[in-house]
Amino acid sequence: MTNLFTETTTHELTVFVLACFVGYYVVWRVTPALHAPLMSVTNAVSSVIIIGAFFSVAQTGTARICGSVAIALAAVNIFGGFAITHRMLNMFHKNR
Repeated sequence: MTNLFTETTTHELTVFVLACFVGYYVVWRVTPALHAPLMSVTNAVSSVIIIGAFFSVAQTGTARICGSVAIALAAVNIFGGFAITHRMLNMFHKNR
């Protein structure tokens, strides 16, 4: 039986957990005035994540599964962001 938690895996898991904590505190401390620009930035970051995930899907095993999940979640984030932005922009249209 192989060792599941190698030194590299432990390092990657540590980076992931720290990124989750930092992301949580960054997002929840944003003032409402900066919410729309932050949404635009997260859409841009999600598009970069999708490009990286395409490379991961080309691999085999766990990398392919993680890449597929990353593509699905990033796509939901992008399309949801566009839907919310479109809805917010419609609030500023004058009634005709």
